[in-house]
Amino acid sequence: RDVYKRQPGEPAARPGPDAAVPGQRRGGDDYRTEQFAFIEEPDEDSEDVIDWLKFTESRSERREEARRRGRNRIVALLVVGVLAVLGGVGYLWSADKIPGLSDGEKENTATTGPQRRDVIVVHLHNTKSGGTSTALLVDNVTTKQGTTVLLPNSLAVSDEDGTTTTLGKSVDDDGTSGTRDSLDTLLGTDISGTWRLDTPYLENLVDLVGNIEVDTDTAVPGAKKGSGDLVKKGEAQTLSGQMAVAYATYRGPGEAEAKQLMRFGQVMRGVLRKMSDDPQAATVTVQTLAQILDPSLPEKDLGASLAKLAEHAKIGDYKTALLPVQDDGTLTDAATESVVKDILGGTVKAPSADGVVRVGIKNATGEAGSTESARGKLVNGGFAFVNSGKADAVSSSQVVYAEAADKEKATQVAKTLGLPTSAVKKGKPAGNADVSVLLGQDYKPE
Repeated sequence: RDVYKRQPGEPAARPGPDAAVPGQRRGGDDYRTEQFAFIEEPDEDSEDVIDWLKFTESRSERREEARRRGRNRIVALLVVGVLAVLGGVGYLWSADKIPGLSDGEKENTATTGPQRRDVIVVHLHNTKSGGTSTALLVDNVTTKQGTTVLLPNSLAVSDEDGTTTTLGKSVDDDGTSGTRDSLDTLLGTDISGTWRLDTPYLENLVDLVGNIEVDTDTAVPGAKKGSGDLVKKGEAQTLSGQMAVAYATYRGPGEAEAKQLMRFGQVMRGVLRKMSDDPQAATVTVQTLAQILDPSLPEKDLGASLAKLAEHAKIGDYKTALLPVQDDGTLTDAATESVVKDILGGTVKAPSADGVVRVGIKNATGEAGSTESARGKLVNGGFAFVNSGKADAVSSSQVVYAEAADKEKATQVAKTLGLPTSAVKKGKPAGNADVSVLLGQDYKPE
């Protein structure tokens, strides 16, 4: 703003006439223009201006601070959103719920393609009362499932010279190697080794893992008369080694063998649930038993197999299945499909590991001796004989193969049995055979 100010040393204005003249104030004071000088005060030195600048500056800072806080909040929200999405995807992935990657879909994919299975056979020998119980411990590496397949002693198998016998007799007469080969031929599997488990070793094994829990289906009386029940009936019963052996081998009066086998399967599953899933720790447990193992299954291999099965059993990916057989010891078609093919992976697309073609014979001639006659012809012809049981009599025989590459094999089977080549047809053979033969009344036994 502009002001007028008297110069230093200038005399005061003298009174003048009333008439207004330039530089003269009415009322008597006489001012001349030269007595005043025009000066400027800088705006920034004004207190009002300084206060205004401070106000506007602080308001701008507040606006900028507000915008900065807004940007920070937006960034924070974006980060939280991204973390939430990643967390959700991580949860779905860990829970196998992502579409296209769930366990069910992965399992469906796995089951439609080739599967890898590790199989060992275990024979429980009852050293007190005699007899054996046999099971296959199956680790499906592809689907990550474990299974105990219980095999009845009445199961019909072929011994080393091709003669039909039962599994129980084969264990006693042919030993571990012969029985393993017979089971491979019958079931179309590739059993990697045999574990002979005498009852004293089973008792020690249960004690080593710290007892097991089993839902017992019956009470087991004590060894001494009047001593009461050694094992009580009920859910989640804790069994020591002695109690586990008693329960696994118990067969009540009039009970079918399948009942006792299922108890054996329960004990094996209970042991696996308590066994360490670390291969080294499981191997130490096996070594502590101080068994003399079959050469086909050294301590390290047995420990590794049990650890894998223990891993499945601990999380519930484990089941027990009984292989059903008919009165004559042969397998039903349903058993072949559900157990042999689905669980054991018995294949119909390729011959057995040693290159021998497996031939399943189902007798529909009405003559019991036809099966044995066909067995002799096949064994002499270099084929592996698989007894597929009996069927209602039919007039014409059939020789069935699955793949075009197997047609020549089926033709050779027909010639070996003396059947016309017109009987050879493409179809669905039994799950444990490369070629299936239905012997009709046109078959001529020798």
